[in-house]
Amino acid sequence: MKVAILVLAGTESHEGLGRLVNALETAKELKEAGDDVIIIFDGAGTEGLATLSDPGHRRHELYRAVADRISGACSFCANAFHVRDRLIHAQIKLLSEYEDHPSIRHLLVEGYQVLTF
Repeated sequence: MKVAILVLAGTESHEGLGRLVNALETAKELKEAGDDVIIIFDGAGTEGLATLSDPGHRRHELYRAVADRISGACSFCANAFHVRDRLIHAQIKLLSEYEDHPSIRHLLVEGYQVLTF
Protein backbone atom coordinates (compact mmCIF):
# COMPACT_ATOMS: atom_id res chain seq x y z
CA MET A 1 0.00 0.00 0.00
CA LYS A 2 1.26 3.52 -0.83
CA VAL A 3 0.12 6.23 1.59
CA ALA A 4 1.10 9.89 1.79
CA ILE A 5 0.21 11.58 5.05
CA LEU A 6 -0.29 15.32 4.67
CA VAL A 7 0.00 17.07 8.02
CA LEU A 8 -1.68 20.48 8.19
CA ALA A 9 -2.07 20.61 11.97
CA GLY A 10 0.20 22.68 14.16
CA THR A 11 0.75 22.66 17.89
CA GLU A 12 -0.92 25.94 18.80
CA SER A 13 -3.89 24.13 20.33
CA HIS A 14 -4.63 20.89 22.13
CA GLU A 15 -6.70 19.80 19.12
CA GLY A 16 -3.89 20.60 16.67
CA LEU A 17 -1.31 18.70 18.67
CA GLY A 18 -3.72 15.76 18.86
CA ARG A 19 -4.07 15.66 15.06
CA LEU A 20 -0.31 15.95 14.63
CA VAL A 21 0.30 13.05 17.01
CA ASN A 22 -2.43 10.99 15.30
CA ALA A 23 -0.75 11.59 11.94
CA LEU A 24 2.58 10.34 13.23
CA GLU A 25 0.99 7.35 14.99
CA THR A 26 -0.70 6.41 11.71
CA ALA A 27 2.61 6.73 9.88
CA LYS A 28 4.29 4.56 12.50
CA GLU A 29 1.62 1.86 12.16
CA LEU A 30 1.95 1.86 8.36
CA LYS A 31 5.74 1.79 8.57
CA GLU A 32 5.70 -1.15 10.98
CA ALA A 33 3.34 -3.01 8.64
CA GLY A 34 5.85 -2.56 5.81
CA ASP A 35 3.73 -0.14 3.79
CA ASP A 36 5.20 2.58 1.58
CA VAL A 37 4.39 5.64 3.70
CA ILE A 38 5.66 9.19 3.39
CA ILE A 39 4.85 12.26 5.47
CA ILE A 40 4.64 15.83 4.19
CA PHE A 41 4.09 18.88 6.38
CA ASP A 42 2.22 21.87 4.98
CA GLY A 43 0.56 24.98 6.41
CA ALA A 44 0.64 25.06 10.21
CA GLY A 45 2.06 21.54 10.01
CA THR A 46 5.46 23.09 9.30
CA GLU A 47 5.33 24.71 12.72
CA GLY A 48 4.23 21.43 14.28
CA LEU A 49 7.16 19.64 12.64
CA ALA A 50 9.61 22.22 13.95
CA THR A 51 8.17 21.78 17.44
CA LEU A 52 8.34 17.97 17.48
CA SER A 53 11.83 17.91 15.96
CA ASP A 54 13.07 19.57 19.15
CA PRO A 55 14.65 16.84 21.36
CA GLY A 56 13.12 18.51 24.41
CA HIS A 57 9.52 18.04 23.25
CA ARG A 58 7.59 15.30 25.05
CA ARG A 59 6.55 13.67 21.72
CA HIS A 60 10.01 13.79 20.15
CA GLU A 61 10.42 10.02 20.37
CA LEU A 62 7.36 9.55 18.16
CA TYR A 63 8.87 12.01 15.69
CA ARG A 64 12.13 10.02 15.71
CA ALA A 65 10.24 6.77 15.09
CA VAL A 66 9.00 8.06 11.72
CA ALA A 67 11.67 10.64 10.84
CA ASP A 68 12.95 8.41 8.04
CA ARG A 69 9.53 8.65 6.35
CA ILE A 70 9.36 12.46 6.35
CA SER A 71 9.65 13.68 2.76
CA GLY A 72 9.81 17.28 3.84
CA ALA A 73 7.94 20.48 4.60
CA CYS A 74 6.41 23.19 2.45
CA SER A 75 9.03 25.82 1.66
CA PHE A 76 6.48 28.65 1.40
CA CYS A 77 4.77 27.74 4.68
CA ALA A 78 8.08 27.30 6.51
CA ASN A 79 8.67 30.97 5.74
CA ALA A 80 5.10 32.03 6.51
CA PHE A 81 5.17 30.30 9.91
CA HIS A 82 8.71 31.55 10.65
CA VAL A 83 10.21 28.07 11.14
CA ARG A 84 12.47 27.80 8.08
CA ASP A 85 15.71 28.03 10.08
CA ARG A 86 14.51 25.50 12.66
CA LEU A 87 13.59 23.03 9.90
CA ILE A 88 16.91 23.49 8.13
CA HIS A 89 18.69 22.98 11.46
CA ALA A 90 16.71 19.73 11.90
CA GLN A 91 17.79 18.71 8.37
CA ILE A 92 14.24 18.70 7.01
CA LYS A 93 14.00 19.03 3.24
CA LEU A 94 11.98 22.04 2.08
CA LEU A 95 9.58 21.14 -0.74
CA SER A 96 8.78 23.58 -3.53
CA GLU A 97 7.67 21.52 -6.55
CA TYR A 98 4.59 23.61 -7.33
CA GLU A 99 4.69 27.36 -6.80
CA ASP A 100 6.94 26.98 -3.74
CA HIS A 101 4.62 24.31 -2.24
CA PRO A 102 4.75 20.50 -2.28
CA SER A 103 3.02 18.93 -5.28
CA ILE A 104 -0.01 16.98 -4.16
CA ARG A 105 -0.79 16.09 -7.77
CA HIS A 106 2.56 14.33 -8.02
CA LEU A 107 1.58 12.10 -5.10
CA LEU A 108 -1.68 11.14 -6.81
CA VAL A 109 0.08 10.44 -10.10
CA GLU A 110 2.53 8.18 -8.24
CA GLY A 111 -0.39 6.19 -6.86
CA TYR A 112 -0.36 7.39 -3.25
CA GLN A 113 -3.51 7.50 -1.20
CA VAL A 114 -3.43 10.88 0.54
CA LEU A 115 -4.55 11.17 4.15
CA THR A 116 -4.81 14.59 5.72
CA PHE A 117 -4.50 15.44 9.39
